[in-house]
Amino acid sequence: MRTLVALAVALAATTLPAQTVRYVRYLNNGQPALGSIDGENIRELRGDLFSNPRPTGRTVKLSAVKLLPPVEPSKVIAVGLNYKSHLGERPAAAYPGLFAKYPTSIIAHGENIVYPPDAKNVHFEGEMVLVIGKKASKVSKEDAKSYVFGITVGNDVSERDWQQKDLQWFRAKASDTFGPLGPWIVTGLNYDDLLLQTRVNGEVMQSQRTKDLIFNVSEIVSYISQYVTLMPGDVIYSGTPGTTKPMKPGDVVEVELEGVGILRNPVVQGK
Repeated sequence: MRTLVALAVALAATTLPAQTVRYVRYLNNGQPALGSIDGENIRELRGDLFSNPRPTGRTVKLSAVKLLPPVEPSKVIAVGLNYKSHLGERPAAAYPGLFAKYPTSIIAHGENIVYPPDAKNVHFEGEMVLVIGKKASKVSKEDAKSYVFGITVGNDVSERDWQQKDLQWFRAKASDTFGPLGPWIVTGLNYDDLLLQTRVNGEVMQSQRTKDLIFNVSEIVSYISQYVTLMPGDVIYSGTPGTTKPMKPGDVVEVELEGVGILRNPVVQGK
């Protein structure tokens, strides 16, 4: 199996449409840095990702750095039951069903999903994740896409027993490490028709296109913004398709989104 570094380099070399840009956060000499990916290199940027960052002129090899979560959100919002294939016998809702995760649940590509010691039924949920690029309050469906900066890949890790038994999904959805995100943000793609796949130990467990979302990108962003002001850097997990299954310590989970790349995280036992 390829190392995480080799995998990241191979993904970065993938050809994308000319208008797309990959943005990445990484550690450079122990300090967080921002850059855009150019082949096997990262071109360092200065400033705020959402406010016209400027090149510094410095580059670094992608293979030489540790990747960080591609964004630091103030809010992590997720949409539940947003593919018919995930509904089972349940009817589709009239509006998006929302819940919150926490920024402290976010981990980067390559970091460990920690299986809580008292958990027994932790599932993967591969998802396309929207990254908000500008303040959004009460926006229309027609304008909603202009507030999306780009997309990344997410895994909405979920403890199903806790989901059913707890008053709210506080620990079932938002425990530490339950929000893998990355490896980078990509702009300029057609968010409404991309292939999403989840693999566990190399076996495909989920596979569906984002055109099958019950509520599409525009509907999700517009609906959320009617009630909660979205800020630059906020992220929205858009929903997971098909049937999910339990993970176990020792598993490796890969979520791949067409045009973006692979988010890969090992599962380890918590203490």
